Amino acid sequence: MSANGKIQYANETTFACVVLEEKGPVLVDFYADWCGPCRRLTPVLEQLSAELDGVRIVKVDVDQSPGLAARYNISSIPALKVFRDGAVTDQLVGLANKQQLRNLLKL
Repeated sequence: MSANGKIQYANETTFACVVLEEKGPVLVDFYADWCGPCRRLTPVLEQLSAELDGVRIVKVDVDQSPGLAARYNISSIPALKVFRDGAVTDQLVGLANKQQLRNLLKL
């Protein structure tokens, strides 16, 4: 499945299909609804998803998927991880602007 300009959501059940099995780059935002910086990051991710072809952006709620948060050592949010071919290739913790996200994706 290719990126379509929409942010997707994944949980412990769908993460492998949505993130790990994707061939192109996947930017995963580990977040929580109660997190202020996470809420401020969402519009930036939405803008980025509309501008980029071939990059999937996926959000994972750490409260709903604590196993994923533990597996990827998420201790602070927002935490952004770039996956390529199922492996983490880069990461950033904290609020980021669009250019920082592009740099993270190496675009």
